[in-house]
Amino acid sequence: MATTSRTILLFCILISLFLISSAQSCSNYTFSGTEKTFKSCRDLPYLQAHLHWNYIASTRKVDIAYRATQTSPGWIAWAINPTGEGMVGSEALVAFLNPNGSMTGYTTQIDSYNPSMQPRALRFRVSNIRAEYSNDEMIIFAVIGPLNTGTTVNHVWQVGNSLSDNIPQMHSTSGPNIQSMEQLDLQSG
Repeated sequence: MATTSRTILLFCILISLFLISSAQSCSNYTFSGTEKTFKSCRDLPYLQAHLHWNYIASTRKVDIAYRATQTSPGWIAWAINPTGEGMVGSEALVAFLNPNGSMTGYTTQIDSYNPSMQPRALRFRVSNIRAEYSNDEMIIFAVIGPLNTGTTVNHVWQVGNSLSDNIPQMHSTSGPNIQSMEQLDLQSG
C-alpha cells in the first residue's frame, strides 16, 4: 500500500513538473506565421496574459504584442493610462473574434467605469493594429507612439466573456479582472 502511494505521488510530481516546464511563458513563445520577434516580454500576473514589446528610443514608439487566453465570444484589451493608474483614463487596444472566424482589432478610450467600447481615436498615435486568434488565445499587434509620457507607463489589461452587436460588454468586476494593472518601464523591462 505504501509503495503504491509513493509511486502515485512520484508520478503526480513528475507530471506537474512537466506541465510547469512546458507552459508557454513569454520568453519561450514563438509567434506563428510571422517573422516578428520582440526583445522584451512580461508574463502578466493576472488573466493568463503576456506582453511582448520592442521600445524604439529614437522615435519614442513601442511595437507591442499583447496576448491572452480567451475563447469566442470573448474579447481582450490592453491599455496605457497616461493620466493615472487603473482603468478610467486608459487608451485601449481591443480585439474580439467575429462569428465568421476573423478577428477585429481597434482602439477606444476608457473614460468611465461603463465605457461605450465603440471605436475611437486615442491621444497618441496607433498604427499597424491587427489581431489574431489561435489555440484559444487572442493576440493584438500594434505600434504605439510617439509616447510623450517617457518610458514608464501605467498599463492595464483585460478580458471579457461577452459581446453585443460586436461591442465588448462588461468584464467581471472581481478578482483578477480588477487587479490587472501595473507600472511598466518600456526601456528596461
